[in-house]
Amino acid sequence: MEPALLSFPLLVGLIGIALAFDFLNGLHDAANSIATVVSTRVLKPHQAVAMAAFFNFIAFLFFGLHVAETVGKGIVNPEVVDAQVIFGALMGAISWNVITWLLGIPSSSSHALIGGLIGAGVAKAGTGAIVLSGVLKTSFAIVLSPTIGLVLALLLVLITSWVFVRSTPTAADRRYRRMQLVSASLYSLGHGGNDAQKTMGIIAVLLYSQGLLGGAFHVPFWVVITCQAAMGLGTLMGGWKIVHTMGSKITRLSPAQGFCAETGGAITLFGATWLGIPVSTTHTITGAIVGVGSSRRLSAVRWNVAGSIVIAWVITLPAAAAIGAGFYLLVGLF
Repeated sequence: MEPALLSFPLLVGLIGIALAFDFLNGLHDAANSIATVVSTRVLKPHQAVAMAAFFNFIAFLFFGLHVAETVGKGIVNPEVVDAQVIFGALMGAISWNVITWLLGIPSSSSHALIGGLIGAGVAKAGTGAIVLSGVLKTSFAIVLSPTIGLVLALLLVLITSWVFVRSTPTAADRRYRRMQLVSASLYSLGHGGNDAQKTMGIIAVLLYSQGLLGGAFHVPFWVVITCQAAMGLGTLMGGWKIVHTMGSKITRLSPAQGFCAETGGAITLFGATWLGIPVSTTHTITGAIVGVGSSRRLSAVRWNVAGSIVIAWVITLPAAAAIGAGFYLLVGLF
């Protein structure tokens, strides 16, 4: 399949699949933004998803497009990318997202997409297609983002405990409930800023491969808006199985702990997005939740649940890569 000869209907169809992935990303990762605020009963589920969808959508107003550029040209050499590679990448990511969503496992949509892109790219051009620096940066983030989220959440627990040491439990709980509205909003903003940009990068590199970007890689504004809208709409639809896992199965949360987890996670996402690192919002908030849970006592964390989540993290990238390669090869048969 020659990129320059790709018909307009096929191009539109591939962009539609990319936006479907973005929608599914919002659906799958809605729990990242709202699980804590729902589990602490600060907001009702429908209120929480509406708030998260709004902040997912407006995230483009606050962040650059560094993550989109990393995904578009920093994972697989953009000269290797064609429509077949993009199709394989998207189908690998979507397939893995659907599998983990049905099982209620909070895996990473981000790493599913990157895994699918690597798998399809390697299936076409071998390991030489990989941009090693970008893949290593993303791989390190698999470990660093939940670790940083955990450490920041623990520090926030210590700081806020000291600040409110003289408050009555009722007064402190009331303050934390108000503060959690802010922290949940910030986390949703970080989620929209980092996650939606990954699909922007995929669509932009597809357009680049077709010679539609004037010879220089960039992300058109219409791509930014449609990706943010697709993610916001997906978040609005919720993802209740994963909300239950994130919000209550790992550890029971109070409003104070929910605030600390969301704030620690939001700081991590803001930093990663500004640095252009495509991190997993799932990994980040899970690390933060484990951090606030272990601040009470280690037994407060259900380590068997946390362990199963970590296993899902480890297998997501290679599993999505295998599926992406399979779809690439399958399309080649027709």
